[in-house]
Amino acid sequence: MNARATLVTIGTIFLGGVSALGCGAPSSVNGGAPAGSVAPTPLSSSASTMFVAPTTGQALRVDWPAPAVGHTYSLMPTPSTVAWGWYDAAGKPVLTMNSGDEVVVRALSTCSPTSLVRAGLDSSRVEQLARDIYAARSTIKPGPGGHILTGPIYVEGADSGDVLEVRFKSIKPAIDYACNSFGPRSGFLPEDFPGESHSKIIELDTVNMIGHFANGINIPLHPFFGSVGDAPPASMGRVNSAPPGIHAGNLDNKELVAGTTLYIPVWTRGALLEIGDGHAGQGNGEVDITAMETSLIGRLQLVVRKDMHLSWPRAETPTHYIAMGIDKDLEQATKLAVRQAIELLVQVKGMSREDAYQLVSVSSDVDVTQLVDGTVGVHVMIPKAIFTRQNR
Repeated sequence: MNARATLVTIGTIFLGGVSALGCGAPSSVNGGAPAGSVAPTPLSSSASTMFVAPTTGQALRVDWPAPAVGHTYSLMPTPSTVAWGWYDAAGKPVLTMNSGDEVVVRALSTCSPTSLVRAGLDSSRVEQLARDIYAARSTIKPGPGGHILTGPIYVEGADSGDVLEVRFKSIKPAIDYACNSFGPRSGFLPEDFPGESHSKIIELDTVNMIGHFANGINIPLHPFFGSVGDAPPASMGRVNSAPPGIHAGNLDNKELVAGTTLYIPVWTRGALLEIGDGHAGQGNGEVDITAMETSLIGRLQLVVRKDMHLSWPRAETPTHYIAMGIDKDLEQATKLAVRQAIELLVQVKGMSREDAYQLVSVSSDVDVTQLVDGTVGVHVMIPKAIFTRQNR
């Protein structure tokens, strides 16, 4: 697959060689639907996504392969459609979809209305959706974590041992500001800022996709959902939304922008997908514990993969394969990520383990995903451009 082409069919490798382009036409959601509506809408004709690489700025048009889109649903965050701080196999789904369906989902910022106003935001700019959810907090089943996640979404046919393929077809800011904050017990360097808490409002130019950090400091926007995960095994019970794990969750991987695909192992019937923690952009490491935290609207297609079996999440962009490792210890997370990269190359490219190990060493970047979520994340970026012919 040529990563330098202007037209890319993503998923043809992990989809086992399927190469049909845009067989289904995704739809837009009826703008008149009420918040929280889950009514299916007719299909439109758009079947491609513009991918912009967060690190290089390289832009490619992505044409999505089969399966065809069935229905597109709208799911907005309301007191009855969010999971506040948890992933749980016993969670009650708020939407049921078939494999191949799409959902247009909105996810709220992690910054509360009170903290936003305290940081200097005019109270009139606070989202009503956020106000409504915080006003109903006492009636919402609590965390142990703090993320407000939209879902759970039940995907028909998904069951333990399968893989849920999450295609990010569109991700856009829903508001024109973001926040960044750290406190005395958070972030990677709490000992360097004893007793200190700082919050900043970052104005977003959503037309030119720029964040205005300060006078003379502008940051390109690359929006992505920091937390996208399914329910962990039932034996784990209700897990905190902060540490990522085998269920994916709070990966905080800045590579997962529009035009990319996340592959999540399924651990319970229906998968029970949740989406949240909107980021307008982030640096690898997320060192102060927050990114440009904002609210996002995304269009996602969910596909149940009976032909894949994974123990850890993986991802794919038009230009790279991404292997991931997560552990409380950074060295162990790195070892796991490299082992997952080797396994990926063996499975996808038919390489020997020895050749795969050497190829990762000479061609791939081992990046720190985040250092602050309880478990730390490392990911390996394997460039597709090095493969000059189709895999087996």
